[in-house]
Amino acid sequence: MNDGSPVLPWLVIRQDDNDNCYRVGRYATEEEARQLADTLESKGHKQLYWVERAARSTPL
Repeated sequence: MNDGSPVLPWLVIRQDDNDNCYRVGRYATEEEARQLADTLESKGHKQLYWVERAARSTPL
């Protein structure tokens, strides 16, 4: 049964020095996504990383 929910609903997003945003990846759990975002943040680059839930798909 498909209720329109993404299989990998958690996104890690990166914002670079020029305010451009990119999706780094999709993850099954919020914890998994936060662990990656925290790891990337800890590397000391100027980029900003955050986690957000993907929007649900709307049926056609």
